[in-house]
Amino acid sequence: MSRAVVFAYHNVGVRCLSVLLAHGVDIALVVTHQDNPKENIWFDSVARLAALHGIAVITPDNPNAPEVVEQIRALQPDFFFSFYYREMLKKELLEIPKLGALNMHGSLLPKYRGRVPVNWAIIRGETETGSTLHYMTEKPDNGDIVAQQAVPILPNDTALQVFQKVTVAAEMALNHVLPDLLAGKAVAAKQDLGKGAYFGGRKAEDGVIDWSQSALEIHNLVRAVAPPYPGATTSLLGKPVRILQTLQTRCTASGEAASFYVKEGKAYAICGSGVLRVLSFELDGIEMSAEKFAALYGETRFEFNR
Repeated sequence: MSRAVVFAYHNVGVRCLSVLLAHGVDIALVVTHQDNPKENIWFDSVARLAALHGIAVITPDNPNAPEVVEQIRALQPDFFFSFYYREMLKKELLEIPKLGALNMHGSLLPKYRGRVPVNWAIIRGETETGSTLHYMTEKPDNGDIVAQQAVPILPNDTALQVFQKVTVAAEMALNHVLPDLLAGKAVAAKQDLGKGAYFGGRKAEDGVIDWSQSALEIHNLVRAVAPPYPGATTSLLGKPVRILQTLQTRCTASGEAASFYVKEGKAYAICGSGVLRVLSFELDGIEMSAEKFAALYGETRFEFNR
């Protein structure tokens, strides 16, 4: 029986840990994160799943600390698996497992290496993404690929919807390759790093809408940061606005200022080029419908504040 130490968090961590358990892998230890009370915890708990199966759990601030490294080395694992764990593992840790350290990444590597790959793929208008199991090196997301599973990104999919697909893709990729991996028969392929790029993390302020962009670009931003993420933000009538859901339209508004209006019970936003239908939005923290907005402010066209 192969022994593993698992570094995991989030839904991908829960589902991939479940795959390891289903295949009879001896999980000697789970390393996870303490939930941040300032973060919107909308996902499942790796720690809870591990406790259910009687697996020891630790939540170090730094997994590369000498005492953590020694604790893990003493377990003599065959494998490391990292499933949406947020800290980089350094060389001293990566050299411990006899048969290798593997990470599950939420993109079709070598594309979208780095942070929040699902959100970036939507922002950049991709029609496909997926999950990739690869060997870990000291450089993020650049090791040899062991398994990969693609999923579609539909034109109106939000980041949450795509992330749910990517979670299933991760489960499928791991479940398919794990028997060969445990038997030492898995075939690994080198990445062509020139076919992808590295992307950094995103902050709430990165969701501020640039109304000079096209309707398609703004639509992609809105769905990429829709709840449970912070949402796309702007300002209207001197008040903060969150645009939560949009649809593209065939309307044109050449040369008109970026603005918001209600017509026949439907809300619209004029963009740098093109017009978006606004299906869901908040004004000054209050959920607002097109009808409610029109009742309060009329059907006048209001320019977005810059």
